[in-house]
Amino acid sequence: MIRQSAIRSIRSISRYHIATPRNITTSAFRMAEGDTGAPKAGGAAQGDAFSKREAASEDYYVRQNELEKLQNLKKKIEDHKKHLEELDKHVDETIAQGKK
Repeated sequence: MIRQSAIRSIRSISRYHIATPRNITTSAFRMAEGDTGAPKAGGAAQGDAFSKREAASEDYYVRQNELEKLQNLKKKIEDHKKHLEELDKHVDETIAQGKK
């Protein structure tokens, strides 16, 4: 009984696989200029208004990000300068107490 059910299932599977045609592609899919994901000829400067606006938006974002980083670095420099002044003051006080 198990043998008969196995043979039936194999026959049904083999029928479906033989009966269905299969398309096999032999060439790569190529994109034309302007298709989604395809680079445009001439670079970003030759693009349409949307491309130029997108490039300007990206440049603005990068500039704002760099300005934020510079501001953070300047704040760190000021904090370190204050810390160095405190250390200098402490060293001077320690030297003055040692001379007494």
